[in-house]
Amino acid sequence: MVTNSPVSRHRPEPAVLSWQQQQAAAVTDVGTLLQRLGLQAEQLDAGGLAALQAATAGFALRVPDSFIARMRPGDPADPLLRQVLSMPAETLAQAGFSSDPLAEAAARRAPGLLQKYQGRALLVTTAACAVHCRYCFRRDYDYAADSSAEDAGRWDTALAVLAADASVHEVILSGGDPLSLGNARLEGLLQRLEQLPHLRRLRIHTRSPIVLPARVDSGLQQLLAARRLPLTVVVHANHPAEIDADVANALRALRDTGASVLNQSVLLAGINDNVAALQGLSEALHAAGTLPYYLFLLDRVTGTGHFEVSVARARELINTLNTRLPGFLVPRLVQELPGHPGKTAVDLQVWPGD
Repeated sequence: MVTNSPVSRHRPEPAVLSWQQQQAAAVTDVGTLLQRLGLQAEQLDAGGLAALQAATAGFALRVPDSFIARMRPGDPADPLLRQVLSMPAETLAQAGFSSDPLAEAAARRAPGLLQKYQGRALLVTTAACAVHCRYCFRRDYDYAADSSAEDAGRWDTALAVLAADASVHEVILSGGDPLSLGNARLEGLLQRLEQLPHLRRLRIHTRSPIVLPARVDSGLQQLLAARRLPLTVVVHANHPAEIDADVANALRALRDTGASVLNQSVLLAGINDNVAALQGLSEALHAAGTLPYYLFLLDRVTGTGHFEVSVARARELINTLNTRLPGFLVPRLVQELPGHPGKTAVDLQVWPGD
């Protein structure tokens, strides 16, 4: 029988990529990134594409699709784009900037193990990261010196040092990004750490939930919820445009594991050095169950001088935020200085020439 009913055609939903597939498929070519955003290289630098590509020679471009999707097409000043796009300014030598601005080489106690502060040690778990932020203070870090932490005896030496030092009460997992590790490896490492009787706290520093929210999968949630020791997850977002619905859900999922979830930001010229951006970020984070923790002055690593914001401007911004937000939503303005026993609060520091 012939009918006049329209023919129903099923269109399959596009496959949802795992976080591992999304991380592997990150854009690593400047031209591809600009094409995705409908931009011409000359809109960003008179030297064109060749100049932008040249800046990736020492530090490759890497940005996942989920982060690109939050950028404004056709806008060369987009604050998310500016965080990840290589620029010719990175190739300029500047006084006061170095490859190891925090003197981390001097803080290395074992391959992959750094200790800068009393009672706390930092484990560089991997060189891998879902995104390469152009202001990264470890963009020149000597990961090759930690190579023994990546082989079959993964982390053995570092864990032996920690086991023998009862003065260490907290271990911070960093990188790279510790959430670049698969769930099984991460679970195994956390279990080994929890066997150390003198540890009281664990901390994970990660940008993955912000740039790749799919990383907060059910397996990760389960392993975080199973922790014996109190756990803090410190994420890293710099601008409110980074907190879309998927990111907010990922942050809430982290909080629901029982972990404390905090955010730290870096104050970056042309990206978040205005009150509207900082206020919007604090409010978006709080709505997603995350508290602002630190707002860092730029770590002066070679190639990042174009991101630096003056101390006077930083203080002005924080003072204004204090008039617009409750105190618990105003991050502490700090700087990390080599050789100091802890983070230096900028409002307590005497700054030469300020």
